[in-house]
Amino acid sequence: MIPNVGDVYCVYVEKLQQYTACQVTGLKETEGKTSDTLASVLQLDWTGDQLPNEMQLHQMKPLICNFYFWHDRLAHSFVSANVPSQYVLAGNIPPLYTEETNTYGGGWPIGESLYLQREWEGIDAIRRAQFKQAADDDKEVMVGDRVMRRSTSTLRDFSPTSAEDVAELAKLPCLTHLEMDGYTESIFPFIKDNPFINELHIIHHGQTMLDISKSHLTKLIVDVSGVERLILNTKMTSLNFTGELSPDLHIVAHEDGKCITLNVPSGLPQVTGLSRLEGLYIRDITEINLEPLVQYYPELSELRLWGKPGNVSYIESIQHLANLQTFTTYDLFGFKGEEFPGPEQLPKLATLWLTSLPADAARSIKTRYKKSAAAGLDMEITKARKPEWLAENLNNPTRDWDGRDHIKAVHAKKAAQLYKQCLKEIRQLSQDFNNQEAMHKQLVSMVENYTQTFNKMDAKTGFIETVEREEIYVVLTELLNQLQENLELRQDDLIKVNHEELYEVFDRLRDF
Repeated sequence: MIPNVGDVYCVYVEKLQQYTACQVTGLKETEGKTSDTLASVLQLDWTGDQLPNEMQLHQMKPLICNFYFWHDRLAHSFVSANVPSQYVLAGNIPPLYTEETNTYGGGWPIGESLYLQREWEGIDAIRRAQFKQAADDDKEVMVGDRVMRRSTSTLRDFSPTSAEDVAELAKLPCLTHLEMDGYTESIFPFIKDNPFINELHIIHHGQTMLDISKSHLTKLIVDVSGVERLILNTKMTSLNFTGELSPDLHIVAHEDGKCITLNVPSGLPQVTGLSRLEGLYIRDITEINLEPLVQYYPELSELRLWGKPGNVSYIESIQHLANLQTFTTYDLFGFKGEEFPGPEQLPKLATLWLTSLPADAARSIKTRYKKSAAAGLDMEITKARKPEWLAENLNNPTRDWDGRDHIKAVHAKKAAQLYKQCLKEIRQLSQDFNNQEAMHKQLVSMVENYTQTFNKMDAKTGFIETVEREEIYVVLTELLNQLQENLELRQDDLIKVNHEELYEVFDRLRDF
């Protein structure tokens, strides 16, 4: 639905436990191959337990933001003019700001700027003044053995070993983001006493229990290897796990994670304490079953999944997520279009982005959601993949090499590309050749290139161990078997793949 200039919309914000408001101050058409309508949307300085009445509507004012590094700025940007389904029209008044913005945002405002402004105003005025003064101060100071500007807000590669190391951080009044390698007991008291530090990354800490309940953090990226208990604060909204996740990990979170988005590697995070999780991001998926995921986290409003690429099963289960507003996938397969829930089964869905998915599923979902997109659903369904692409990428036997500790990323990528190249040659031979001698000659050339490529890679680092050696042989076997099967399907009984001679070429040439 396209709004009118002057329309005021309200949306309920969980973090504030109230409604916030924004106004459409203008509309414009984009230029290019595909025209689209954009709306300039202004965040307003209003909250309420209920939708505003007529008098409140005419008393509304623009939100003036001066938190952290903002200097009396408006939260005003261009977004897609399609109004998300959860936004409620409260009325129409003359635009409260008429100058055009030059900012382009990712989506309609959900009260984030208002929340940050209210949090900022709750900090001691003297501390706020010190922050603002330092924000404009580029004077260099010594922090431990490092020269830094006094206005520095992000500190990376911090490796504390003592309370003295931590005390040095007081020289950075604008510090909001800390990335720490290692651990010392004094770090959390320091973070507790600093209202500006809202983001912490911590690795190699060696702790089984971490307690940040007294902090002001809103974002935590933590290596959970060995962690059995994690106690969060009430302001936490973004939690990102790295390392080896233990199923015994217990998390103590405000309202069981009601306002938290969790970001994890690979499979389903089966941890206790986050049953009311608001958002879940899962990356590097090879296989995932959504049925238990929905049972573990029934209150999800946002679910984003990234494949490696990978397969997803029971995708129809997302229809049981009654609050689901955002669902996105990337490089995920293994499902059919008819298995995907229809618009009537996901009534609150506002964003649907499916990138790199089966071609037949893409066509089906686009058709079924066409009316919803016209009515305001933010829908992008792109990179529909044909079976040939799946064979080269999803079913690539060497794709598991990416991520193995002793295999460099460049070698994993090279192995995957080599498989694609050989698969294409097999396809071509299946279709184009009826001559036994010519086919065998080309196969010998393919096996020679295949073997010598791995020889060159292994000569540099010696990464091919027993498991990889077996996998390289199995891949070659599967390629030759696939060619033989294709020839038999064409009923070319006179043309045979000489497996034994080709294996002799492989064994004679290989150095690993």
